[in-house]
Amino acid sequence: MPSKAVGHRRRPTQERAKATREHILDTAARLFGQRGIADTSTNRIAAEAGLSIGTVYRYFSDRSVMVEELLRRLLENIERRITQQVSGLRQKDTERLFADILHTISEELVENADLVRALVGGVQFYSSGLPEFEPRLRLLVKVALIQILGPGDDHRYDVMTFVIINTGFAAVLRASAVGVGSDDRREAIDTTARMLGCWIDAEAKSP
Repeated sequence: MPSKAVGHRRRPTQERAKATREHILDTAARLFGQRGIADTSTNRIAAEAGLSIGTVYRYFSDRSVMVEELLRRLLENIERRITQQVSGLRQKDTERLFADILHTISEELVENADLVRALVGGVQFYSSGLPEFEPRLRLLVKVALIQILGPGDDHRYDVMTFVIINTGFAAVLRASAVGVGSDDRREAIDTTARMLGCWIDAEAKSP
């Protein structure tokens, strides 16, 4: 996840301090989504949160740290939910697994649509979250492939993982775009999952 940048504050351990920190992040996420990152000052975040600027700086040294933390929180939510899907693989067929994974990502993107657009638009404010997330996602998908197909050629699984992630993400990003209805989104994701499931099942049956 996002690297430990210079200026990161120590994470609080007391419940009240944790709640204050999350309140600041929630406020920043709302304002970033409404106004954009570049047009949201730390002073504005403090005012909207009902806190002094000194209190905000006690938890976050600057706005870019808030951006990294919000990105980390979003990606960790996605990773946690995907891990749960993969761990329950034995109870699912391949198509259902891919459908659950893709719907999980889509749901998080749609639920946080304003913030996601702000993060994409303000990419200059952070430089570490997404590149570090993809290798972790590749590992989860590769583990799922090994569970489905059994031990096999490592390079083959790497290539299959690459195809699955790129195909799946392309479908999810397009299906989660503004203006796409929930029915159309579900149909697009389920069709992609069916395609991936048929391919993996065919690979499982091949010599």
